Amino acid sequence: MESVWDYPRPPRLDPVDWRIRVYHGEILLVDAPNAVRVLETSQPPAYYVDGRYVNHDHLRQSAMRTYCEWKGPAAYVDVVPNGDPNGAVVADAGWYYPTPNQSFAAITDHFAFYAQKLRCLVDDEEVDPNDGSFYGGWITSNVTGPFKGAPGTMHW
Repeated sequence: MESVWDYPRPPRLDPVDWRIRVYHGEILLVDAPNAVRVLETSQPPAYYVDGRYVNHDHLRQSAMRTYCEWKGPAAYVDVVPNGDPNGAVVADAGWYYPTPNQSFAAITDHFAFYAQKLRCLVDDEEVDPNDGSFYGGWITSNVTGPFKGAPGTMHW
């Protein structure tokens, strides 16, 4: 078991050889043989996958932009279920760092997705999203909290 309270600040990159899949309904958006986790005190890990494992046919640039004090400027993508007449667009469903700060260069153009908005799996385990909408961490059975992100936790 990993406690998020043992994760470092500033965050650390942790490459893992775990299969990562992300779905919007029946559309497989990501099928990656590995990922890079970002481990940061109080937060469940965010999983970043190389863009070559992402189905870009169902993504479009979003107007959303944010800035992370550690990683730098982030750009966001919407999921657009092209060819699925019953599918709905999912705004700001994922993000990436086109030009991250030097210590996070390993996640350049790697994509992360919100488990709050999409179905996400690590190996064959469906992940739980962390509470709130600010953090994009994925909670798996090997990670324990309490987790930052729920109402009232922003100033922990």
